[in-house]
Amino acid sequence: MSNSFVTIPAGKEARRFFVLGDRIERRLRLRGTWLNIFDVTVPPGSRTPKHAHASPEVFRILEGCLTIWRLTVNGPEEIEAGAGDIVTIAPFVVHGYANRGTVPAIFSAVVDREMAEFIEAEGTTEPPKAGPSEETIARMTAAANAYGITILAA
Repeated sequence: MSNSFVTIPAGKEARRFFVLGDRIERRLRLRGTWLNIFDVTVPPGSRTPKHAHASPEVFRILEGCLTIWRLTVNGPEEIEAGAGDIVTIAPFVVHGYANRGTVPAIFSAVVDREMAEFIEAEGTTEPPKAGPSEETIARMTAAANAYGITILAA
């Protein structure tokens, strides 16, 4: 058994990225493993396109409400997840999310190395001044493929 600990001081500034309007802050990356934790702030009206990837994901809603859509063996499923809810996405499951509310939704996401690398490589360091353009969506869709992420509907 290992006696090593990972500690992240509460006041330490997180690396911040913006992907399709969402603010994504890296909270933890355990080098040499697949484990990464990001806090994601989804503005009202923002959404992520339906997509799939080989890695599982875990979302823990911290604030607000997030509508999460996923395709299950029984067909499409849509849930409203609020503060304290935990949602799991299995590998290769088509899924997406949207903030249909009037306040930002914030959740922590546990993701794999490829998803983290995509966020860090393709995210911008400055918030967008407007919603994503067709060109931005096309660029992100192409880039996602290089990280094992298949965007199905933008």
